[in-house]
Amino acid sequence: MSKAIIKSSGNVFIDLGYSLEEAAILQMRAALMAKLRKFIETRKLTQANAAKILCISQSRVSDLIRGKWERFSLEMLVTLATRAGMQVRLKTAA
Repeated sequence: MSKAIIKSSGNVFIDLGYSLEEAAILQMRAALMAKLRKFIETRKLTQANAAKILCISQSRVSDLIRGKWERFSLEMLVTLATRAGMQVRLKTAA
């Protein structure tokens, strides 16, 4: 028995059944968390050093590294990215 292959919409959260609005926010949160984890990894930062740079507790850095996205609002992730020296921009579809 073969299963049908369904083409992705390009947003996994839409594919999982979230509304367009919620899917957009979830996708932005996921992207920012990935960039922050990469920031920590490429600079070989300890959780303590990352906490100092991001002005958060070490346990929050641990949550970030572990991908606990439900613990971070989009606003907080934008704040953390800015503290990491990133320039956050919204790219809209035409």
